[in-house]
Amino acid sequence: MQTQQLAVDGGMAVAVRRYEPAGAPRASIVIGGAMGVRQSFYEPFAQWLAQQGLRVWTFDYRGSGDSRGGAPLRGFKADLFDWARDYEAVIDTAKAALPDEPLYLLGHSLGAQLPGFLQRPEQVAGLVSIAAGSGYWRENAPKLRRSILYFWFVLVPLVTRLCGYFPGRKLKKVGDLPRGVILQWRRWCLNPRYSVGAEGETALQSYGRVRFPVLALSITDDELMTLAGTESLLSFYAGAPSAVERIAPADVQARRIGHFGFFREQFSQSLWPSMVDKLHRLAALTAPTAVQHANVPHTTA
Repeated sequence: MQTQQLAVDGGMAVAVRRYEPAGAPRASIVIGGAMGVRQSFYEPFAQWLAQQGLRVWTFDYRGSGDSRGGAPLRGFKADLFDWARDYEAVIDTAKAALPDEPLYLLGHSLGAQLPGFLQRPEQVAGLVSIAAGSGYWRENAPKLRRSILYFWFVLVPLVTRLCGYFPGRKLKKVGDLPRGVILQWRRWCLNPRYSVGAEGETALQSYGRVRFPVLALSITDDELMTLAGTESLLSFYAGAPSAVERIAPADVQARRIGHFGFFREQFSQSLWPSMVDKLHRLAALTAPTAVQHANVPHTTA
């Protein structure tokens, strides 16, 4: 694993990690992380992917994880459009380093939403969306839906105003987030059309420029995301061929997977080996079609 600081927006630095395979890489993978999740969380999975002959890149969005650089978040200026630019800067770097091989995105939650704002989506060969969907509150999982309005209408406005950022680590909710990120995300989650509803025609056109295929993995016991939310997100990528694959704990003889479980090492012998097949499936999604549903058996080592 190699680390570097990637300069973006003239002075901002994004912390990046690169995982190299033993031989010549046959593709590049950029892992886009979930809201409030540090890139170190994806390290075991990234290492495993590198062992499969892939060059893997992870990163922390500005103002989070290793990209925070010890700076206080009070007064730190960043929003979700900035985070999309961070994502694209990593994509640009990865593609330039391996221009003749395909580049795929693995987007966890937010990491599958932000590619709709890429300025150069033609660099991407495909997106595997993991536990991702629209964050509109009515499409949240039932347990979350019972408490989310208090979160959005009371907790977030109050503590963000008091602290100048969202102190999620102390509250044990989401993680520390810049003020601009949490308040923009709040607007998205309160809009029935999520990001494209909150941001208007420009966002809708941006998602509409995406032509790379999207394979969405929907986890049946996801405590945050529902199938309806996943399908809503795919509807934003209206010009992209897409499919949904449902994954249940019983498929891999597990008691639980949840929103974060796919990336845990306990699934290194079950869920992870199927990822190479899923990348191949992306290539088969070559023409825009209605959203398909598939229950594809997982290979086990």
